[in-house]
Amino acid sequence: MRSLAFNIAYWALSIGYTLAAVIAALAPGRRATGWIIRRYVKRMVQAMRLLAGIRIEYRGEGRLPSGAFIIAAKHQSWGDGFSVYDRFDDLAFVTGDHLEKFPLMATVLRKLGAIVVNNCGGREAREALKHRAADAHAAGRKILIYPEGNLARVGEKFRYRSGVWHMYRDFDMPVVPLATNLGLFWPQEAFEKHPGTATLEFLDPIPTGLPKDEFLARLEAAVEGKTAELVAEATGRAVTPAVQVPTPDELARAAAVAARA
Repeated sequence: MRSLAFNIAYWALSIGYTLAAVIAALAPGRRATGWIIRRYVKRMVQAMRLLAGIRIEYRGEGRLPSGAFIIAAKHQSWGDGFSVYDRFDDLAFVTGDHLEKFPLMATVLRKLGAIVVNNCGGREAREALKHRAADAHAAGRKILIYPEGNLARVGEKFRYRSGVWHMYRDFDMPVVPLATNLGLFWPQEAFEKHPGTATLEFLDPIPTGLPKDEFLARLEAAVEGKTAELVAEATGRAVTPAVQVPTPDELARAAAVAARA
């Protein structure tokens, strides 16, 4: 019943606030649309707590640097974005173009200044990330990115993509790794929710100036290491490193090659 109640609220809130945000997008600037979306996010986090029984504990906020920075987060749950966005007043976020398939969402995303990139990656996605992220950086906004580019099951990880490093290098901004175990309670996009206290932990910022391989290795070790600890803490099991699996687009390409063979 908790899951049913939450999912009804999820769609009601999403439809209602999206329509309101589209109307707000007619106003000049980003302020009106941003206000609507922040209300939407807060109501969604409340619904997670009151209906699904999922409480969010935030740790490490004292580690956040002043000024603009990049948050590079683990992505286990559709609830990740709501949980992170709720902690910041003006957060730019990198998202796949799948969200533009929802009616009216493209309008809202453009107005919010979201950084929309092709889910399959490649040169076009890198160029979109570079130019749209530059706009957010010029406005002094904090940026949220999921380096794996996909929702991962608890205990699994995808290859960390280099887009976050390009932003880190080009904008000379520190990167804050973010670990989570929210996938235990709201797995990926699953209908069923599990009550409990999920943890999101901001880790020590990675200073600027590191070369690509060192930066990505350090980021992955921080995010995956702490995520495994948070999962173990919530489940009472031993800390178990995540297993790397192919991304959905890698599987699709492999299937296409096999079909042609």
